[in-house]
Amino acid sequence: MNKAVLTAMNEQVNHEMFSAYLYLSMSAWFEARNLRGMAKWMRSQAGEEMEHAMKFYDFIFERGDKVDLKAIEQPKSDFESAQAIFEEALAHEKKVTALINRIYDIAVAEKDYPAQVLLQWFIKEQVEEEDNVGQAVEMLKMTDGKSYQLLMLDGKFGARAD
Repeated sequence: MNKAVLTAMNEQVNHEMFSAYLYLSMSAWFEARNLRGMAKWMRSQAGEEMEHAMKFYDFIFERGDKVDLKAIEQPKSDFESAQAIFEEALAHEKKVTALINRIYDIAVAEKDYPAQVLLQWFIKEQVEEEDNVGQAVEMLKMTDGKSYQLLMLDGKFGARAD
């Protein structure tokens, strides 16, 4: 694999693991406030992000290269509200989309066709991720901070299939 593509993918393993850690931190915030449905939603999201990290991890080895793991940044653990958490999650997903697009640009420039195929899956996945989190933000905005509506949404979020 081309060195630039390899470096970018190794960096993305770290970004995906940080994403899992961030969502786990968000899940813990919800757990501490007895919003177990939203905690479950975020915990499921953390699991997905670990799967994404492992897709890059496995791909690097399949290509005969070496994974270079770096320290994972500590995520924040204090948040303002449920809505603020999901807004932050949406901003984070947009950042991940930009990172994936950057790796794709590198793969195109380096004519790394296998990497482009893998990255097309991630590009499609990011559209879904942004849509799911964006819908959650819009639903939370509709609660207008009312506890009973937040509790109703918590039940809906808890019904998320893993």
